[in-house]
Amino acid sequence: MKVCILGAGSLGSTIGGALAKAGNEVHFVGRAPHMNAINEKGLVMVTPTGEETVRLSGHTTPDGIGACDLVIVLCKAFDTAKTMEEGRELVGPNTTVMSLQNGLGAEDVLCDCVGAEHVIGGKTYIGGMLLEPGRVQATIPGKDTFIGELDGSVTERTRAIGAAFDGAGMHCIVSDNIMGVIWDKLLVNVATGAVCGITHLPYGDMYAEEKLVACACAAVQEGMDVAKAAGVKLTYSDPMDVLELARVGLPKSFKPSILQSLEKHRPTEVGVINGAVVAQGAKCNVPTPVNETLVACVTGIERYIREYVNK
Repeated sequence: MKVCILGAGSLGSTIGGALAKAGNEVHFVGRAPHMNAINEKGLVMVTPTGEETVRLSGHTTPDGIGACDLVIVLCKAFDTAKTMEEGRELVGPNTTVMSLQNGLGAEDVLCDCVGAEHVIGGKTYIGGMLLEPGRVQATIPGKDTFIGELDGSVTERTRAIGAAFDGAGMHCIVSDNIMGVIWDKLLVNVATGAVCGITHLPYGDMYAEEKLVACACAAVQEGMDVAKAAGVKLTYSDPMDVLELARVGLPKSFKPSILQSLEKHRPTEVGVINGAVVAQGAKCNVPTPVNETLVACVTGIERYIREYVNK
């Protein structure tokens, strides 16, 4: 299978590296330092069992890659439309486009860009953390990936993509409720992302602090209340189950994407994570004060970085 990872950062490198190791033709599109290191020395994947170097093709633009069987979109959510428009040459008549991004709304953006017939939904619990250019901490064992048609049908293309993931050691489930799955994963990000970002604490320290766990549970409960009001079928009903799911298989040093972005002095995706709960809550008349507060705090940190750090 010919695969392009649009936005090959930490998670994209983990998934793309596994697919390349399994024999698929994989192209990365990402930032120059990371792509240059990969092209020079290969992608080093640091796993719980050791390190392995995988050879694949790194690019800073999609130019010249050509049509692919599968395009996995993993850029930051606020860049989705621009990134996909720049990658239009990757989409041929039989190309499937799938987002594995955080938050809500990516599928709608992709449908507008390339046509709904090309788009499927997806969410993954695989963990990735970029350690340095060309080197990624990859957490795959025990982490499920879910994919599915937006209309809930099970098709040949979703089965084929699922088989490719399974063949690369990434357990993949073809779902007939992918929107419910997307909400499940949203709640995992709601649980940990903003809290870790605001406190600058990795998982081990966050989970050790009872007050932070209580705050995270309250944020997840708000998300569950909103999902119920919106008619979304969730897998979990206890917020603590979501918090436990979030850390399964991940080291205590793991940092969620919002914290990783803040440490790199870059904008976060809080607007499509906790902010999505706030926006959907407003539509459904469900109060979301905890998530509103978390969004406000992360937004304040982003402003501080813009005004006082990045100048």
